[in-house]
Amino acid sequence: MHWSDRIGSRIKLRDLHVLLAVAERGSMTGAAAQLSISVPVVSKTVADMERVLGVQLFDREARGIAPTIYGRALLDSSVAVFDDLRRGIKEIQFLSDPSAGELSVGAAEPLMAGLVAAVIDRIAAKHPRIVFHAVQRDIVALHRMLRERQVDLVVARGLRASVDEDLAAEVLFEEQLFVVAGLKNRWSRARKVELADLVDEPWIMPPPETVIGALVQEAFGAAGLPVPKARVVSLSLPLRNSLLATGNFVTMVAGSMIDLSAQRLPGKVLPVALKVRSRPVEIVRLKDRTINPVAQLFIEHARTVAGAVRKRPGPAPKAG
Repeated sequence: MHWSDRIGSRIKLRDLHVLLAVAERGSMTGAAAQLSISVPVVSKTVADMERVLGVQLFDREARGIAPTIYGRALLDSSVAVFDDLRRGIKEIQFLSDPSAGELSVGAAEPLMAGLVAAVIDRIAAKHPRIVFHAVQRDIVALHRMLRERQVDLVVARGLRASVDEDLAAEVLFEEQLFVVAGLKNRWSRARKVELADLVDEPWIMPPPETVIGALVQEAFGAAGLPVPKARVVSLSLPLRNSLLATGNFVTMVAGSMIDLSAQRLPGKVLPVALKVRSRPVEIVRLKDRTINPVAQLFIEHARTVAGAVRKRPGPAPKAG
């Protein structure tokens, strides 16, 4: 039998669904319970697929069932098949009613609270029936979720040429850092401030292993200064804002958060010239995945919103 005939007449979507359940549950019994079918039906489906393909799809072990290299190859393709079907159905729904649809977008907390929130707000005002699934993770987890089709788009602060070959990235704007002190802080009233003046202040720092943390360290290094010992190390925006409001702390904040966040920053940007390279904020998607209409709509609005960041007047905008 020709391969195309085997695929058309012998491999059904239901069979692929069963295989995915077996791999996910690690047993025939677990797959049967998940799909509300009998164990013999699951077993026969797997056996029939192995006979049609002429290879063993699963290794039967005492601890359960695990995909073979052949099984893993088929499962990876199955994920893409079901993803394409879901995308096609969503596209049909959108084309039949352009005001409706769904989109899953991932980002870290600062970009989620700033850029992503601003884009969603613009789209929601014009298309009130579109549903957004916002996923907040670190960049490693987001790239994995993108590859597994768990999110449609990722908005991330990149390091230039950091995106893998299977991903496509579009730079929206170059992110800048600014030093911010609480409105009650004595430095918020100063007309001239050098970074060296702030070394001994209580700092709120991002973790050094993060992209924003690396930028902060670079800023001090470029000024020939040691990185201050942080009084607080956290990526939590609510914690940072609460501490800034006391007037006792200083920190560094990304420009897009100042420009785009709907929550007013309880602080003031200090006139500190930072000698640090800007970093691109990118919108990332899978290269081999046809983009759906809602994702395209999000990208178009993201470009418009990003223009407000790129065109920010002056070297040091006011934050509060």
